Amino acid sequence: MAQAPSTKTAGMSDEAVKKATGKTWKQWISALDKAGCRKLEHKEIAVIVSEKFGAGDWWSQMVTVGYEQGTGKRAKHEKPGGFEISRTKVIAAPVSAVYQAWLKPASRSRWLSKSVTIRTSTANKSMRLNWSDGVQRLSVEFYAKGPGKSQVAVQHGKLPSAAAAEKAKTFWGTALTKLKTTLEDGSKPRHGHGG
Repeated sequence: MAQAPSTKTAGMSDEAVKKATGKTWKQWISALDKAGCRKLEHKEIAVIVSEKFGAGDWWSQMVTVGYEQGTGKRAKHEKPGGFEISRTKVIAAPVSAVYQAWLKPASRSRWLSKSVTIRTSTANKSMRLNWSDGVQRLSVEFYAKGPGKSQVAVQHGKLPSAAAAEKAKTFWGTALTKLKTTLEDGSKPRHGHGG
């Protein structure tokens, strides 16, 4: 018998899922178990959630992920195509400076210790990159947060395992902190104190 899910599954609280779908996570797990979903794949479960229980497209996916996590069919950070994590960092630098720190290989090498290849980019908005192994994917979004302040959000997908996802989460926490330090130190005046 599966453990009862926590009050927050798939990043969604019991209250939110009940308000939107009429069922708590525990009730969803019970209903989907009765419908034979333990033996089904993600797409098949989503169809049952949508057609049998009348949840809309978005909620069908959310309930399916919650069910898979709550029953051990899916681990934390697991998506159909592998594992995926995300990290964000607010930086005291204009969004254009943060974007350039990703765009230019020389700037990127100052804070990112891994090799990446840019697939597509939209100036000061977003970037899609391949990881050094050519399989894993990065999606980076840039947001202006006021004068001289911005946020960068990294999604790292197609990771091979839960352990790799945890390692990537730690890696990006360190890398984005280094990016922040590099940019914020670089924006400070470079003159010394008189003696």
